Amino acid sequence: MPAEQLGFEGMPRRLYTCTPSRLNTWLDCPRRYRMTYLDRPAPPKGAPWAHNSVGASVHNALAAWWRLPLAERTTEMAGTLLIRGWLTEGFRDDAQSAAWRDRARGMVERYVDRLDPSDEPMGVERTVATRTDKIAVSGRIDRLDARDSELVVVDYKTGRHILTADDARGSLALALYAIAASRVLRRPCHRVELHHMPTGEVAAWDHTDESLARHLRRAEQIAAEAAAADEAYKTRLKVPKPRTGEPGPVDHTPYDEVFPPTPSNLCSWCDYARHCPEGQQAAPRKDPWSALTAAEAAENS
Repeated sequence: MPAEQLGFEGMPRRLYTCTPSRLNTWLDCPRRYRMTYLDRPAPPKGAPWAHNSVGASVHNALAAWWRLPLAERTTEMAGTLLIRGWLTEGFRDDAQSAAWRDRARGMVERYVDRLDPSDEPMGVERTVATRTDKIAVSGRIDRLDARDSELVVVDYKTGRHILTADDARGSLALALYAIAASRVLRRPCHRVELHHMPTGEVAAWDHTDESLARHLRRAEQIAAEAAAADEAYKTRLKVPKPRTGEPGPVDHTPYDEVFPPTPSNLCSWCDYARHCPEGQQAAPRKDPWSALTAAEAAENS
């Protein structure tokens, strides 16, 4: 075994186990990474987000639709599944929840109406995993298609942001899913697609072996940074505590050298904003339904 793979007393170095979400959290904000993955007990999160309820409801309905017998995969059934599984957390009131339930039902029905129910996917909510000599990465794919001799990674998106091929090309998660799917199922997988539910548009990218390898090397680089921080947390740092006995801001000072905050406008959407003074200063906390009201305003402008 190469020397760089050996750890303490000649033992093999432990692989860094991760998901694409964990890697991206480290990139976005090391402090949020620490509070999400390392602090135990984890600081309490803020209120659930309504846009997450919309997204999860749509994803669940589409997954359930593909699991039905072929004869039951109708447009109407897709809408029925959406209604049955509607999640209600985070909305301003019952009226807003009902209005977005109807909107989401329309999204799902329009999308399904363009699908061939008999075009059976290779996987729905399929978990795939792979490893290198540095990382063990796993994740769950919304849908994995088989087209001709190749696999295609399909990811559903419900936000108002209009997606482009650059979004698909630059997605670390989609690239890692493609690599893992190819290794698990032993079929080539280069194409990744973002299916935008509100518009029905598809943003796609056809990777090469070289571009997938670059994403994998990037994942290993991110993992190396996060793994070093994890080790420092275990060996040198103590679990942070609130400044008082009540939930609230945490004294992050001993940890910021390893887990610095990354204040930005995105702090408005952070689940841990109330524990982060820098995040609160960077951007005011959004209401749980703010993303939906912004989408409504954009449509009416």
